Amino acid sequence: MQRIYLDNNATTPIDSRVLEAMTQCWREVYANPGSRHAEGRRARQLLETSREQIASILGADPEEVIFTSGGTESTHLALCGLAQGLPGPIACTAGEHPATRETCRQLADRGWTTKIIEVDAHGDIVAEQLRQLPWKELKLVSVILAHNETGVIQKTELLRALCDEHSVPWHLDAVQAVGKIPVDFHALGATSLSLGAHKFGGPRGIGALLVRRGTRMLPQLVGGHQERDRRAGTEAVPLIGGMAKALEIWSQEAASRQRHLQQLRDRLEAGLREHCPPVVVHSERAVRLPNTSSIAFPGLEGEALLVALDLAGVSCSLGSACASGSVEPAPALLAMGCPPDVCLSSIRFSVGIQNTSEEIDVAVSRIAGEVARLRRFAESK
Repeated sequence: MQRIYLDNNATTPIDSRVLEAMTQCWREVYANPGSRHAEGRRARQLLETSREQIASILGADPEEVIFTSGGTESTHLALCGLAQGLPGPIACTAGEHPATRETCRQLADRGWTTKIIEVDAHGDIVAEQLRQLPWKELKLVSVILAHNETGVIQKTELLRALCDEHSVPWHLDAVQAVGKIPVDFHALGATSLSLGAHKFGGPRGIGALLVRRGTRMLPQLVGGHQERDRRAGTEAVPLIGGMAKALEIWSQEAASRQRHLQQLRDRLEAGLREHCPPVVVHSERAVRLPNTSSIAFPGLEGEALLVALDLAGVSCSLGSACASGSVEPAPALLAMGCPPDVCLSSIRFSVGIQNTSEEIDVAVSRIAGEVARLRRFAESK
């Protein structure tokens, strides 16, 4: 049985061109980039060339790029590094990624508090909520640019204006956005922005944090002077080269990729509406990532459907892979006003560039079959 992988928001298959570039790097650019010999200088050259390439594609300056182990570390570094001085309120949207939520809980042990920015039924930030934040006391804001579960892309113009007006630093979690939609760090105007390579065909274990020039940020890892004293540890040059290559490939193919992904997503949603109603497509009226569908199948348990689909050869998820194992309703969907039973019947499908229209049709058939079977079972109980 052919398996169909529709969990690309959790991680993507590595691009073969990225793998080839990394293999060459492992073989030929193996030295420590901090070493002062020919091999070290060669590693340093690739490191800095990759930094310049990533910065150019993402609208940043090279010195604004800090390499990390991935999106979670980048977000943790941003929030903890920017949370300076006397503790105060941090504002973030309802239903943030666990990397943000758990870091805020950690900061609560140091006296920091969290203010929630409400979202509407589509998952968009409520403008009036932003304006009503305690801006005179606020110390930091963190917002997810493109939601990992619903795919909703936030408008950030008002947020930027308010943060600039009140001199409040703000972080953007762009882990799901980079490599799927254009992201320009300087145009967005954020203080910091996080990304992870494995979300766009790059390797796992590498990411970056973009930090606006002149921003004071306390390092969270110490022990060396790497990354301009902002993140200690020998840089993983082959992984960094792989991330740069993956981002380069995306930038060259961005328009065609976006069209392909959206066609697949729309085909999936249309097929499920036709073959296994009723379904609820969360945030369908919002501006979303081209590849992401969060769909509820009322009357079913998402956990049971997930297992059934896995056995049927369709790989998907209940939501964030970082929150796997939780049987609680997804915070993002609850924040949008979804009833708990609808939340618990929801599945996240995230298509990738490797998927085909034929695969989507097969997936629809398999999903519809499992949904019908489980509904019959539920009715017979």
